[in-house]
Amino acid sequence: MTEPNRQSGENEERIIEIEIERLRPFKEHPFQVKDDKEMFLLQESIEKYGILNPLIVRPVPDGYYEIISGHRRKHAAEKLGYRKVPVIIRVLSEDDSILSMVDSNLHRERISYSEKAFAYKLKNDVLKRKSGRKKSQVDHKTPRKRAIEIISEDCGDSPKQVQRYISLTKLIPEMLQKLDDEIISFCPAVEIAALSEKEQKELLVAMEYLIEIRSDFSIFTDQFSEIVHVCNNFNLMMDLLFQ
Repeated sequence: MTEPNRQSGENEERIIEIEIERLRPFKEHPFQVKDDKEMFLLQESIEKYGILNPLIVRPVPDGYYEIISGHRRKHAAEKLGYRKVPVIIRVLSEDDSILSMVDSNLHRERISYSEKAFAYKLKNDVLKRKSGRKKSQVDHKTPRKRAIEIISEDCGDSPKQVQRYISLTKLIPEMLQKLDDEIISFCPAVEIAALSEKEQKELLVAMEYLIEIRSDFSIFTDQFSEIVHVCNNFNLMMDLLFQ
């Protein structure tokens, strides 16, 4: 079933309805779809007014469509018993679809640290590929720096802050969750991300122990960042943490 066309001059796009069963989530989608208060409010809005903004999808093999923008709307519609949802179909390359997916989600009002970190990394990787340069190439204007500067201009974070976010993708999942849960604050998490996986796991065990014996335990200040920065070895850092 086709809804009224949305006219945009020469770049006319049609809004059509597609069966939900023909939609597939974006395979590298870093943004979480949760049944939280925001989802409840979205369901209420859709129940009252319908889906005001169509999903953006792209065709993939076997007659399916990959969602670029609208994962939360699709989930809310499913919970309300919708069988079809309005979509705009765009034919995009893999890289262009990643950029579109990231950009359409980064402007949401609430985004977790982990979502932003992996979104920045996805965009950074695509921009570096588009630059046509190899990672090993070294000059005064490396692809990585150019990509980070573009992300900075698009998203409002400084280039250094973008780099910090991307570094968070090196956190082990359990540590990343503690960042999202605000047991660890941003700056200490960036320092922890520089540790090896083995060291992060050992630190996690220590943190879990401290949380158990000290109900007020959290890492919200720069003190932990300073401890990690000045320590020459992991054992010294652990000793300082338990002081």
